[in-house]
Amino acid sequence: MLLIAMGISVAYLYSMYAFFMNTFGQQEHLMDFFWELASLVVIMLLGHWIEMSAISNASSSLQKLAALLPDEVIRLTNGKEETIAITDVQQNDVLLVKSGAKIPADGLIISGESLIDESAISGESKGVVKKENDHVIGGAINGDGLLTIKVTSAGDDSFLAQVMQLVQQAQNDKSRLEILSDRVAKWLFYIATSVGLITFIIWSLLTDVPTALQYTVTVLIIACPHALGLAIPLVVSRSTTLAAQNGLLLKKRMALETASHLDAIFLDKTGTLTKGAFEVVAVEALADMTLADILAYTGALEKNSNHPIAKSIMTYLQKENITSYSTDHTDNLSGKGIFGKVQGKTVKIVNQKELENLQYVVPNDRLSKYQEQGYTLSFIIIDDKLVGLIALGDTIKPEALPFIQSLKQRQITPIMLTGDNQESATKVAQYLGITNYFSELLPTEKEQQIASYVASGKKAAMVGDGINDAPSLARASVGIAIGAGTDIAIDSADVVLTNSNPEDILHFVDLAKQTHRKMIQNLWWGAGYNLITIPLAAGILAPFGFTLNPAVGAILMSFSTVIVAINAMTLKIKEN
Repeated sequence: MLLIAMGISVAYLYSMYAFFMNTFGQQEHLMDFFWELASLVVIMLLGHWIEMSAISNASSSLQKLAALLPDEVIRLTNGKEETIAITDVQQNDVLLVKSGAKIPADGLIISGESLIDESAISGESKGVVKKENDHVIGGAINGDGLLTIKVTSAGDDSFLAQVMQLVQQAQNDKSRLEILSDRVAKWLFYIATSVGLITFIIWSLLTDVPTALQYTVTVLIIACPHALGLAIPLVVSRSTTLAAQNGLLLKKRMALETASHLDAIFLDKTGTLTKGAFEVVAVEALADMTLADILAYTGALEKNSNHPIAKSIMTYLQKENITSYSTDHTDNLSGKGIFGKVQGKTVKIVNQKELENLQYVVPNDRLSKYQEQGYTLSFIIIDDKLVGLIALGDTIKPEALPFIQSLKQRQITPIMLTGDNQESATKVAQYLGITNYFSELLPTEKEQQIASYVASGKKAAMVGDGINDAPSLARASVGIAIGAGTDIAIDSADVVLTNSNPEDILHFVDLAKQTHRKMIQNLWWGAGYNLITIPLAAGILAPFGFTLNPAVGAILMSFSTVIVAINAMTLKIKEN
Protein backbone atom coordinates (compact mmCIF):
# COMPACT_ATOMS: atom_id res chain seq x y z
CA MET A 1 0.00 0.00 0.00
CA LEU A 2 2.94 2.32 0.60
CA LEU A 3 3.94 2.02 -3.06
CA ILE A 4 0.40 2.94 -4.14
CA ALA A 5 0.35 5.87 -1.71
CA MET A 6 3.69 7.06 -3.08
CA GLY A 7 2.50 6.77 -6.69
CA ILE A 8 -0.79 8.61 -6.08
CA SER A 9 0.92 11.27 -3.96
CA VAL A 10 3.60 11.95 -6.58
CA ALA A 11 1.00 12.21 -9.36
CA TYR A 12 -1.33 14.41 -7.29
CA LEU A 13 1.33 16.78 -5.92
CA TYR A 14 2.97 17.26 -9.31
CA SER A 15 -0.43 17.83 -10.95
CA MET A 16 -1.23 20.50 -8.35
CA TYR A 17 2.17 22.06 -9.00
CA ALA A 18 1.49 22.02 -12.75
CA PHE A 19 -1.97 23.57 -12.20
CA PHE A 20 -0.61 26.47 -10.16
CA MET A 21 2.32 27.08 -12.51
CA ASN A 22 0.07 27.01 -15.57
CA THR A 23 -2.44 29.35 -13.90
CA PHE A 24 -0.26 31.77 -11.98
CA GLY A 25 3.28 31.12 -13.13
CA GLN A 26 5.36 32.43 -15.99
CA GLN A 27 6.58 29.00 -17.20
CA GLU A 28 5.63 27.04 -20.28
CA HIS A 29 2.56 24.80 -20.15
CA LEU A 30 3.23 21.84 -17.81
CA MET A 31 1.44 18.52 -18.31
CA ASP A 32 -0.67 17.39 -15.35
CA PHE A 33 -1.96 13.88 -14.48
CA PHE A 34 -5.45 14.64 -13.15
CA TRP A 35 -7.16 12.41 -15.70
CA GLU A 36 -4.66 9.59 -15.21
CA LEU A 37 -4.87 10.07 -11.43
CA ALA A 38 -8.68 9.86 -11.41
CA SER A 39 -8.58 6.76 -13.63
CA LEU A 40 -5.95 5.23 -11.36
CA VAL A 41 -8.04 5.76 -8.21
CA VAL A 42 -11.19 4.35 -9.85
CA ILE A 43 -9.35 1.28 -11.13
CA MET A 44 -7.66 0.78 -7.76
CA LEU A 45 -11.01 0.90 -5.96
CA LEU A 46 -12.55 -1.50 -8.46
CA GLY A 47 -9.57 -3.83 -8.08
CA HIS A 48 -9.88 -3.68 -4.29
CA TRP A 49 -13.58 -4.53 -4.49
CA ILE A 50 -12.90 -7.58 -6.67
CA GLU A 51 -9.96 -8.56 -4.47
CA MET A 52 -11.91 -8.30 -1.21
CA SER A 53 -14.80 -10.30 -2.68
CA ALA A 54 -12.38 -13.09 -3.53
CA ILE A 55 -10.74 -12.86 -0.09
CA SER A 56 -14.15 -12.98 1.60
CA ASN A 57 -15.05 -16.17 -0.28
CA ALA A 58 -11.70 -17.76 0.51
CA SER A 59 -11.49 -16.89 4.19
CA SER A 60 -15.02 -17.32 5.51
CA SER A 61 -14.37 -20.62 7.30
CA LEU A 62 -15.16 -19.30 10.78
CA GLN A 63 -18.39 -17.71 9.60
CA LYS A 64 -19.38 -20.96 7.86
CA LEU A 65 -18.73 -22.91 11.03
CA ALA A 66 -20.63 -20.43 13.18
CA ALA A 67 -23.57 -20.64 10.77
CA LEU A 68 -23.94 -24.34 11.59
CA LEU A 69 -25.71 -23.39 14.82
CA PRO A 70 -29.29 -22.06 14.81
CA ASP A 71 -30.05 -18.56 16.10
CA GLU A 72 -32.87 -19.77 18.35
CA VAL A 73 -33.61 -23.03 20.14
CA ILE A 74 -36.54 -24.61 21.97
CA ARG A 75 -35.91 -25.26 25.66
CA LEU A 76 -38.13 -27.43 27.84
CA THR A 77 -38.69 -26.06 31.33
CA ASN A 78 -41.05 -28.05 33.56
CA GLY A 79 -42.57 -29.58 30.44
CA LYS A 80 -43.23 -26.21 28.81
CA GLU A 81 -41.62 -25.09 25.56
CA GLU A 82 -39.88 -21.72 25.33
CA THR A 83 -37.84 -20.23 22.52
CA ILE A 84 -34.48 -18.77 23.59
CA ALA A 85 -31.39 -17.43 21.83
CA ILE A 86 -28.54 -19.88 21.18
CA THR A 87 -26.29 -17.72 23.36
CA ASP A 88 -28.54 -18.40 26.36
CA VAL A 89 -28.13 -22.18 26.21
CA GLN A 90 -26.36 -23.58 29.26
CA GLN A 91 -25.09 -26.96 30.37
CA ASN A 92 -27.83 -29.38 31.56
CA ASP A 93 -30.56 -27.50 29.66
CA VAL A 94 -33.14 -29.81 28.04
CA LEU A 95 -33.72 -28.88 24.39
CA LEU A 96 -36.24 -30.03 21.82
CA VAL A 97 -34.83 -30.62 18.32
CA LYS A 98 -37.45 -30.97 15.60
CA SER A 99 -36.99 -32.91 12.36
CA GLY A 100 -34.71 -31.16 9.89
CA ALA A 101 -33.44 -28.71 12.51
CA LYS A 102 -29.83 -28.05 13.43
CA ILE A 103 -28.69 -29.54 16.72
CA PRO A 104 -27.87 -26.47 18.84
CA ALA A 105 -25.28 -27.91 21.27
CA ASP A 106 -23.38 -31.04 22.26
CA GLY A 107 -25.72 -33.23 24.24
CA LEU A 108 -27.10 -36.61 25.25
CA ILE A 109 -30.34 -37.89 23.74
CA ILE A 110 -32.86 -38.54 26.53
CA SER A 111 -35.72 -39.46 24.20
CA GLY A 112 -36.26 -40.05 20.50
CA GLU A 113 -34.38 -41.63 17.62
CA SER A 114 -33.26 -40.12 14.31
CA LEU A 115 -30.77 -40.27 11.46
CA ILE A 116 -28.22 -37.52 12.10
CA ASP A 117 -26.26 -35.77 9.33
CA GLU A 118 -22.82 -34.90 10.76
CA SER A 119 -21.16 -34.17 7.40
CA ALA A 120 -20.67 -30.46 8.12
CA ILE A 121 -18.84 -31.32 11.35
CA SER A 122 -16.92 -34.50 10.67
CA GLY A 123 -16.90 -34.76 6.87
CA GLU A 124 -18.63 -38.15 7.10
CA SER A 125 -21.25 -38.14 4.34
CA LYS A 126 -23.13 -41.19 5.64
CA GLY A 127 -25.88 -40.44 8.16
CA VAL A 128 -25.56 -41.88 11.67
CA VAL A 129 -28.51 -43.37 13.55
CA LYS A 130 -28.72 -41.87 17.05
CA LYS A 131 -31.06 -43.02 19.80
CA GLU A 132 -31.55 -42.67 23.54
CA ASN A 133 -28.28 -42.30 25.55
CA ASP A 134 -26.28 -41.51 22.38
CA HIS A 135 -24.22 -38.31 22.14
CA VAL A 136 -24.92 -35.69 19.47
CA ILE A 137 -22.72 -32.82 18.32
CA GLY A 138 -23.84 -29.23 17.96
CA GLY A 139 -24.03 -28.19 14.30
CA ALA A 140 -25.20 -31.60 13.03
CA ILE A 141 -28.59 -31.78 11.30
CA ASN A 142 -31.45 -33.85 12.69
CA GLY A 143 -33.30 -36.18 10.35
CA ASP A 144 -36.98 -37.10 10.50
CA GLY A 145 -37.14 -37.92 14.20
CA LEU A 146 -38.05 -35.67 17.14
CA LEU A 147 -35.22 -35.53 19.70
CA THR A 148 -35.01 -34.33 23.26
CA ILE A 149 -31.43 -33.74 24.34
CA LYS A 150 -29.71 -32.75 27.55
CA VAL A 151 -26.89 -30.27 26.92
CA THR A 152 -23.47 -31.58 27.99
CA SER A 153 -21.32 -28.81 26.48
CA ALA A 154 -22.29 -25.34 25.35
CA GLY A 155 -20.54 -22.15 24.29
CA ASP A 156 -16.75 -22.26 24.33
CA ASP A 157 -16.73 -25.82 25.70
CA SER A 158 -18.60 -27.31 22.75
CA PHE A 159 -17.00 -29.41 20.04
CA LEU A 160 -17.82 -26.83 17.35
CA ALA A 161 -16.19 -24.09 19.43
CA GLN A 162 -13.05 -26.22 19.70
CA VAL A 163 -13.07 -26.66 15.92
CA MET A 164 -13.41 -22.91 15.37
CA GLN A 165 -10.59 -22.24 17.82
CA LEU A 166 -8.30 -24.64 15.97
CA VAL A 167 -9.20 -23.13 12.58
CA GLN A 168 -8.49 -19.62 13.84
CA GLN A 169 -5.23 -20.75 15.41
CA ALA A 170 -4.12 -22.42 12.17
CA GLN A 171 -4.98 -19.32 10.14
CA ASN A 172 -3.01 -17.06 12.48
CA ASP A 173 0.13 -19.19 12.34
CA LYS A 174 2.72 -18.39 9.71
CA SER A 175 4.31 -21.10 7.61
CA ARG A 176 7.79 -21.08 6.11
CA LEU A 177 6.45 -20.15 2.68
CA GLU A 178 4.42 -17.27 4.11
CA ILE A 179 7.46 -15.96 5.94
CA LEU A 180 9.37 -16.21 2.66
CA SER A 181 6.53 -14.40 0.86
CA ASP A 182 6.60 -11.55 3.40
CA ARG A 183 10.37 -11.28 3.02
CA VAL A 184 10.11 -11.14 -0.79
CA ALA A 185 7.37 -8.49 -0.54
CA LYS A 186 9.58 -6.38 1.73
CA TRP A 187 12.50 -6.53 -0.71
CA LEU A 188 10.12 -5.84 -3.58
CA PHE A 189 9.28 -2.50 -1.96
CA TYR A 190 12.94 -1.52 -1.83
CA ILE A 191 13.50 -2.71 -5.41
CA ALA A 192 10.46 -0.83 -6.73
CA THR A 193 11.44 2.36 -4.90
CA SER A 194 15.00 2.13 -6.24
CA VAL A 195 13.84 1.34 -9.79
CA GLY A 196 11.32 4.21 -9.58
CA LEU A 197 14.06 6.65 -8.56
CA ILE A 198 16.43 5.42 -11.27
CA THR A 199 13.58 5.59 -13.83
CA PHE A 200 12.85 9.21 -12.88
CA ILE A 201 16.51 10.23 -13.21
CA ILE A 202 17.08 8.51 -16.56
CA TRP A 203 13.85 9.74 -18.20
CA SER A 204 14.41 13.26 -16.83
CA LEU A 205 17.77 13.31 -18.60
CA LEU A 206 16.39 11.76 -21.78
CA THR A 207 13.09 13.69 -22.01
CA ASP A 208 11.36 15.94 -19.47
CA VAL A 209 10.06 15.83 -15.89
CA PRO A 210 6.36 15.08 -16.74
CA THR A 211 7.35 12.06 -18.85
CA ALA A 212 9.77 10.88 -16.16
CA LEU A 213 7.04 11.22 -13.53
CA GLN A 214 4.59 9.18 -15.60
CA TYR A 215 7.04 6.25 -15.84
CA THR A 216 7.94 6.58 -12.14
CA VAL A 217 4.31 6.53 -10.98
CA THR A 218 3.61 3.49 -13.19
CA VAL A 219 6.57 1.63 -11.64
CA LEU A 220 5.37 2.37 -8.09
CA ILE A 221 1.79 1.33 -8.88
CA ILE A 222 2.52 -1.83 -10.86
CA ALA A 223 5.03 -3.10 -8.29
CA CYS A 224 2.49 -3.06 -5.43
CA PRO A 225 2.99 -6.52 -3.83
CA HIS A 226 -0.71 -7.20 -3.22
CA ALA A 227 -0.58 -10.52 -5.06
CA LEU A 228 2.57 -11.56 -3.22
CA GLY A 229 1.17 -10.57 0.16
CA LEU A 230 -2.03 -12.56 -0.45
CA ALA A 231 -0.42 -15.50 -2.24
CA ILE A 232 -0.02 -17.70 0.85
CA PRO A 233 -2.73 -16.42 3.27
CA LEU A 234 -5.50 -17.01 0.71
CA VAL A 235 -4.39 -20.61 0.12
CA VAL A 236 -4.09 -21.26 3.85
CA SER A 237 -7.51 -19.77 4.51
CA ARG A 238 -9.03 -21.98 1.82
CA SER A 239 -7.21 -25.11 3.00
CA THR A 240 -8.21 -24.65 6.65
CA THR A 241 -11.82 -24.19 5.56
CA LEU A 242 -11.71 -27.40 3.52
CA ALA A 243 -9.96 -29.25 6.32
CA ALA A 244 -12.57 -28.26 8.92
CA GLN A 245 -15.42 -29.18 6.58
CA ASN A 246 -13.91 -32.63 6.06
CA GLY A 247 -13.18 -33.53 9.67
CA LEU A 248 -9.50 -32.50 9.59
CA LEU A 249 -8.65 -30.17 12.45
CA LEU A 250 -5.31 -28.41 11.98
CA LYS A 251 -3.69 -27.46 15.26
CA LYS A 252 -0.46 -26.33 13.57
CA ARG A 253 -0.49 -24.88 10.09
CA MET A 254 3.12 -25.95 9.54
CA ALA A 255 1.84 -29.54 9.42
CA LEU A 256 0.41 -28.87 5.95
CA GLU A 257 3.81 -27.99 4.53
CA THR A 258 5.58 -30.88 6.27
CA ALA A 259 2.95 -33.43 5.24
CA SER A 260 3.40 -32.55 1.58
CA HIS A 261 6.79 -34.33 1.62
CA LEU A 262 6.24 -37.39 3.83
CA ASP A 263 8.47 -40.42 3.40
CA ALA A 264 6.60 -42.70 5.82
CA ILE A 265 3.56 -42.89 8.05
CA PHE A 266 3.84 -44.78 11.34
CA LEU A 267 0.53 -46.37 12.28
CA ASP A 268 -0.55 -47.57 15.69
CA LYS A 269 -2.37 -50.85 15.01
CA THR A 270 -5.08 -50.75 17.64
CA GLY A 271 -7.74 -48.15 16.93
CA THR A 272 -6.16 -46.99 13.68
CA LEU A 273 -5.95 -50.09 11.49
CA THR A 274 -8.27 -52.09 13.75
CA LYS A 275 -11.45 -51.16 15.60
CA GLY A 276 -9.69 -51.31 18.96
CA ALA A 277 -12.26 -53.59 20.60
CA PHE A 278 -11.97 -57.33 21.34
CA GLU A 279 -15.28 -58.71 20.10
CA VAL A 280 -17.01 -61.65 18.46
CA VAL A 281 -16.48 -61.37 14.72
CA ALA A 282 -18.06 -64.64 13.58
CA VAL A 283 -19.96 -67.72 14.80
CA GLU A 284 -20.09 -70.88 12.70
CA ALA A 285 -21.98 -74.13 13.14
CA LEU A 286 -19.83 -77.22 12.47
CA ALA A 287 -22.67 -79.69 13.08
CA ASP A 288 -26.43 -79.89 12.75
CA MET A 289 -27.27 -77.28 15.38
CA THR A 290 -28.56 -73.72 15.20
CA LEU A 291 -26.29 -70.80 16.01
CA ALA A 292 -28.73 -69.67 18.70
CA ASP A 293 -28.43 -73.07 20.47
CA ILE A 294 -24.63 -73.06 20.18
CA LEU A 295 -24.48 -69.59 21.72
CA ALA A 296 -26.97 -70.49 24.45
CA TYR A 297 -24.78 -73.45 25.53
CA THR A 298 -21.68 -71.27 25.30
CA GLY A 299 -23.23 -68.50 27.39
CA ALA A 300 -24.07 -71.01 30.12
CA LEU A 301 -20.34 -71.58 30.73
CA GLU A 302 -19.09 -68.06 30.10
CA LYS A 303 -21.63 -65.89 31.93
CA ASN A 304 -19.88 -66.08 35.31
CA SER A 305 -16.34 -65.66 33.96
CA ASN A 306 -14.27 -62.46 33.99
CA HIS A 307 -12.05 -63.59 31.11
CA PRO A 308 -11.96 -61.13 28.15
CA ILE A 309 -13.19 -63.88 25.80
CA ALA A 310 -16.12 -64.63 28.11
CA LYS A 311 -17.04 -60.93 28.39
CA SER A 312 -16.95 -60.51 24.61
CA ILE A 313 -19.16 -63.57 24.08
CA MET A 314 -21.70 -62.39 26.65
CA THR A 315 -21.80 -58.93 25.05
CA TYR A 316 -22.49 -60.58 21.70
CA LEU A 317 -25.33 -62.69 23.19
CA GLN A 318 -26.89 -59.58 24.66
CA LYS A 319 -26.69 -57.79 21.32
CA GLU A 320 -28.29 -60.77 19.55
CA ASN A 321 -30.98 -61.08 22.25
CA ILE A 322 -30.01 -64.70 23.02
CA THR A 323 -30.68 -66.05 26.53
CA SER A 324 -28.06 -68.37 27.99
CA TYR A 325 -28.97 -71.81 29.30
CA SER A 326 -28.41 -72.37 33.00
CA THR A 327 -25.69 -74.51 34.55
CA ASP A 328 -24.97 -75.61 38.09
CA HIS A 329 -21.24 -76.02 37.86
CA THR A 330 -18.29 -75.09 35.63
CA ASP A 331 -14.59 -75.89 35.82
CA ASN A 332 -11.60 -74.26 34.16
CA LEU A 333 -9.26 -76.29 32.00
CA SER A 334 -6.02 -74.44 32.79
CA GLY A 335 -4.62 -72.98 29.57
CA LYS A 336 -7.14 -74.98 27.56
CA GLY A 337 -10.67 -73.70 28.14
CA ILE A 338 -13.71 -74.39 30.31
CA PHE A 339 -16.25 -77.21 30.73
CA GLY A 340 -19.48 -77.95 32.61
CA LYS A 341 -22.89 -79.63 32.57
CA VAL A 342 -25.62 -77.80 30.64
CA GLN A 343 -29.11 -79.19 30.02
CA GLY A 344 -27.82 -82.62 31.00
CA LYS A 345 -25.02 -82.49 28.42
CA THR A 346 -21.26 -82.20 28.82
CA VAL A 347 -20.12 -78.95 27.24
CA LYS A 348 -16.55 -77.86 26.57
CA ILE A 349 -15.17 -74.62 25.17
CA VAL A 350 -11.52 -75.07 24.16
CA ASN A 351 -8.80 -73.24 22.26
CA GLN A 352 -7.29 -74.48 19.01
CA LYS A 353 -4.29 -76.15 20.62
CA GLU A 354 -6.50 -78.24 22.90
CA LEU A 355 -8.77 -79.05 19.95
CA GLU A 356 -5.77 -80.53 18.12
CA ASN A 357 -4.75 -82.46 21.27
CA LEU A 358 -8.25 -83.96 21.35
CA GLN A 359 -7.69 -84.96 17.68
CA TYR A 360 -10.63 -83.05 16.22
CA VAL A 361 -10.15 -82.01 12.59
CA VAL A 362 -11.50 -78.79 11.07
CA PRO A 363 -10.98 -78.12 7.34
CA ASN A 364 -8.32 -75.47 6.74
CA ASP A 365 -10.62 -73.45 4.49
CA ARG A 366 -12.93 -72.93 7.48
CA LEU A 367 -10.09 -71.59 9.65
CA SER A 368 -7.70 -69.74 7.29
CA LYS A 369 -9.95 -66.70 6.81
CA TYR A 370 -9.80 -66.11 10.58
CA GLN A 371 -6.21 -67.14 11.16
CA GLU A 372 -4.82 -64.76 8.53
CA GLN A 373 -6.25 -61.82 10.47
CA GLY A 374 -4.95 -63.10 13.80
CA TYR A 375 -8.34 -63.84 15.37
CA THR A 376 -8.69 -65.97 18.50
CA LEU A 377 -10.76 -69.14 17.93
CA SER A 378 -12.88 -70.90 20.53
CA PHE A 379 -14.43 -74.30 19.74
CA ILE A 380 -17.61 -75.67 21.31
CA ILE A 381 -17.82 -79.43 21.99
CA ILE A 382 -21.09 -80.96 23.25
CA ASP A 383 -21.09 -84.62 24.35
CA ASP A 384 -17.76 -85.13 22.59
CA LYS A 385 -19.10 -83.74 19.30
CA LEU A 386 -17.58 -80.60 17.74
CA VAL A 387 -20.58 -78.38 17.01
CA GLY A 388 -19.28 -74.87 16.40
CA LEU A 389 -16.60 -72.22 16.55
CA ILE A 390 -16.50 -68.61 17.66
CA ALA A 391 -13.92 -66.20 16.22
CA LEU A 392 -12.95 -63.24 18.37
CA GLY A 393 -10.51 -60.43 17.92
CA ASP A 394 -9.79 -56.80 17.27
CA THR A 395 -11.38 -56.51 13.84
CA ILE A 396 -9.36 -54.97 11.02
CA LYS A 397 -11.26 -52.00 9.63
CA PRO A 398 -12.61 -52.76 6.14
CA GLU A 399 -11.11 -49.52 4.82
CA ALA A 400 -7.63 -50.32 6.22
CA LEU A 401 -6.51 -52.49 3.26
CA PRO A 402 -7.35 -49.96 0.49
CA PHE A 403 -5.83 -47.26 2.71
CA ILE A 404 -2.47 -49.06 2.89
CA GLN A 405 -2.56 -49.67 -0.87
CA SER A 406 -3.26 -45.98 -1.48
CA LEU A 407 -0.31 -44.97 0.72
CA LYS A 408 1.99 -47.15 -1.35
CA GLN A 409 0.64 -45.62 -4.56
CA ARG A 410 1.60 -42.21 -3.16
CA GLN A 411 5.15 -43.49 -2.52
CA ILE A 412 4.63 -43.27 1.26
CA THR A 413 5.90 -46.22 3.30
CA PRO A 414 3.41 -47.56 5.90
CA ILE A 415 5.08 -48.71 9.14
CA MET A 416 2.97 -50.46 11.79
CA LEU A 417 3.73 -50.10 15.50
CA THR A 418 1.97 -52.20 18.14
CA GLY A 419 2.28 -53.45 21.69
CA ASP A 420 0.71 -56.76 20.64
CA ASN A 421 2.68 -59.99 20.35
CA GLN A 422 4.76 -60.87 17.30
CA GLU A 423 2.31 -63.47 15.96
CA SER A 424 -0.70 -61.17 16.05
CA ALA A 425 1.26 -58.28 14.53
CA THR A 426 2.63 -60.49 11.75
CA LYS A 427 -0.81 -61.71 10.72
CA VAL A 428 -2.27 -58.22 10.58
CA ALA A 429 0.76 -56.87 8.70
CA GLN A 430 0.66 -59.72 6.17
CA TYR A 431 -3.08 -59.29 5.62
CA LEU A 432 -2.65 -55.54 4.97
CA GLY A 433 0.56 -55.90 2.94
CA ILE A 434 2.73 -53.99 5.43
CA THR A 435 6.36 -55.10 5.21
CA ASN A 436 7.74 -52.81 7.94
CA TYR A 437 6.27 -53.41 11.39
CA PHE A 438 7.37 -53.61 15.02
CA SER A 439 5.59 -55.54 17.79
CA GLU A 440 5.64 -55.80 21.59
CA LEU A 441 6.55 -52.11 21.91
CA LEU A 442 6.11 -49.93 24.96
CA PRO A 443 5.07 -46.27 24.32
CA THR A 444 8.66 -45.12 24.85
CA GLU A 445 9.91 -47.73 22.37
CA LYS A 446 7.44 -46.48 19.74
CA GLU A 447 8.83 -43.00 20.24
CA GLN A 448 12.39 -44.31 19.84
CA GLN A 449 11.51 -45.97 16.52
CA ILE A 450 10.17 -42.68 15.17
CA ALA A 451 13.06 -40.65 16.60
CA SER A 452 15.55 -42.93 14.86
CA TYR A 453 13.72 -42.60 11.54
CA VAL A 454 13.44 -38.80 11.74
CA ALA A 455 17.10 -38.52 12.78
CA SER A 456 18.05 -40.13 9.47
CA GLY A 457 16.77 -37.01 7.70
CA LYS A 458 13.40 -38.35 6.59
CA LYS A 459 9.95 -36.94 7.28
CA ALA A 460 7.47 -39.16 9.09
CA ALA A 461 3.93 -38.82 10.35
CA MET A 462 2.61 -40.75 13.33
CA VAL A 463 -1.04 -41.78 13.56
CA GLY A 464 -2.34 -42.78 16.98
CA ASP A 465 -5.06 -42.19 19.54
CA GLY A 466 -3.32 -39.10 20.92
CA ILE A 467 -3.26 -40.34 24.52
CA ASN A 468 -0.93 -43.30 25.16
CA ASP A 469 0.77 -42.51 21.84
CA ALA A 470 1.56 -38.95 22.96
CA PRO A 471 5.38 -39.36 22.97
CA SER A 472 5.31 -40.74 19.42
CA LEU A 473 2.91 -38.06 18.17
CA ALA A 474 5.15 -35.35 19.59
CA ARG A 475 8.33 -36.87 18.15
CA ALA A 476 7.05 -37.33 14.58
CA SER A 477 7.39 -34.67 11.88
CA VAL A 478 3.59 -34.56 11.88
CA GLY A 479 1.47 -36.00 14.69
CA ILE A 480 -2.03 -37.13 13.66
CA ALA A 481 -4.53 -38.04 16.39
CA ILE A 482 -7.36 -40.22 15.20
CA GLY A 483 -10.54 -40.35 17.25
CA ALA A 484 -14.26 -39.62 17.25
CA GLY A 485 -16.75 -37.26 18.84
CA THR A 486 -15.83 -34.82 21.59
CA ASP A 487 -13.22 -37.12 23.14
CA ILE A 488 -10.58 -36.28 20.54
CA ALA A 489 -7.13 -35.79 22.01
CA ILE A 490 -5.66 -32.55 20.65
CA ASP A 491 -2.80 -31.76 23.00
CA SER A 492 -0.21 -34.14 21.58
CA ALA A 493 -0.97 -33.88 17.86
CA ASP A 494 -0.54 -31.38 15.02
CA VAL A 495 -3.68 -32.64 13.28
CA VAL A 496 -6.83 -34.20 14.72
CA LEU A 497 -9.16 -36.39 12.64
CA THR A 498 -12.69 -36.34 14.04
CA ASN A 499 -13.51 -39.72 12.47
CA SER A 500 -11.77 -43.05 12.97
CA ASN A 501 -11.60 -43.63 9.22
CA PRO A 502 -8.03 -44.16 7.93
CA GLU A 503 -9.08 -42.70 4.56
CA ASP A 504 -9.19 -39.27 6.23
CA ILE A 505 -5.40 -39.53 6.53
CA LEU A 506 -5.28 -39.73 2.73
CA HIS A 507 -7.49 -36.65 2.54
CA PHE A 508 -5.03 -34.82 4.79
CA VAL A 509 -1.98 -35.93 2.78
CA ASP A 510 -3.64 -34.98 -0.51
CA LEU A 511 -4.77 -31.62 0.89
CA ALA A 512 -1.23 -30.96 2.14
CA LYS A 513 0.27 -31.68 -1.29
CA GLN A 514 -2.29 -29.56 -3.12
CA THR A 515 -1.94 -26.73 -0.61
CA HIS A 516 1.84 -26.72 -1.04
CA ARG A 517 1.42 -26.77 -4.83
CA LYS A 518 -0.96 -23.81 -4.76
CA MET A 519 1.37 -21.89 -2.45
CA ILE A 520 4.29 -22.39 -4.83
CA GLN A 521 2.15 -21.40 -7.84
CA ASN A 522 0.95 -18.21 -6.15
CA LEU A 523 4.43 -17.39 -4.90
CA TRP A 524 5.89 -17.72 -8.39
CA TRP A 525 3.07 -15.66 -9.87
CA GLY A 526 3.32 -12.94 -7.24
CA ALA A 527 7.10 -12.63 -7.65
CA GLY A 528 7.38 -13.51 -11.35
CA TYR A 529 4.73 -10.97 -12.35
CA ASN A 530 6.90 -8.18 -10.96
CA LEU A 531 10.05 -9.43 -12.68
CA ILE A 532 8.27 -8.84 -16.01
CA THR A 533 6.08 -5.81 -15.36
CA ILE A 534 8.51 -3.53 -13.46
CA PRO A 535 10.94 -3.26 -16.42
CA LEU A 536 7.96 -2.68 -18.76
CA ALA A 537 6.62 0.04 -16.46
CA ALA A 538 10.07 1.66 -16.38
CA GLY A 539 9.87 2.02 -20.16
CA ILE A 540 12.43 -0.56 -21.24
CA LEU A 541 10.46 -1.14 -24.45
CA ALA A 542 9.69 2.56 -25.06
CA PRO A 543 12.25 2.72 -27.92
CA PHE A 544 10.08 0.11 -29.68
CA GLY A 545 6.87 2.06 -29.11
CA PHE A 546 5.54 0.07 -26.13
CA THR A 547 4.77 1.97 -22.90
CA LEU A 548 2.45 1.60 -19.90
CA ASN A 549 0.63 4.49 -18.22
CA PRO A 550 -0.39 4.52 -14.51
CA ALA A 551 -4.00 3.45 -15.24
CA VAL A 552 -2.87 0.36 -17.19
CA GLY A 553 -0.38 -0.38 -14.41
CA ALA A 554 -3.25 -0.33 -11.90
CA ILE A 555 -5.26 -2.72 -14.06
CA LEU A 556 -2.36 -5.17 -14.30
CA MET A 557 -1.68 -4.95 -10.56
CA SER A 558 -5.34 -5.62 -9.69
CA PHE A 559 -5.53 -8.40 -12.27
CA SER A 560 -2.55 -10.19 -10.72
CA THR A 561 -4.23 -10.13 -7.29
CA VAL A 562 -7.48 -11.54 -8.69
CA ILE A 563 -5.56 -14.37 -10.40
CA VAL A 564 -3.92 -15.31 -7.09
CA ALA A 565 -7.32 -15.31 -5.36
CA ILE A 566 -8.97 -17.44 -8.06
CA ASN A 567 -6.08 -19.91 -7.98
CA ALA A 568 -6.52 -20.28 -4.21
CA MET A 569 -10.26 -20.84 -4.60
CA THR A 570 -9.68 -23.79 -6.95
CA LEU A 571 -8.07 -25.77 -4.09
CA LYS A 572 -10.16 -28.88 -3.39
CA ILE A 573 -9.89 -32.19 -1.55
CA LYS A 574 -9.84 -35.04 -4.03
CA GLU A 575 -12.25 -37.89 -3.53
CA ASN A 576 -10.50 -41.26 -3.35
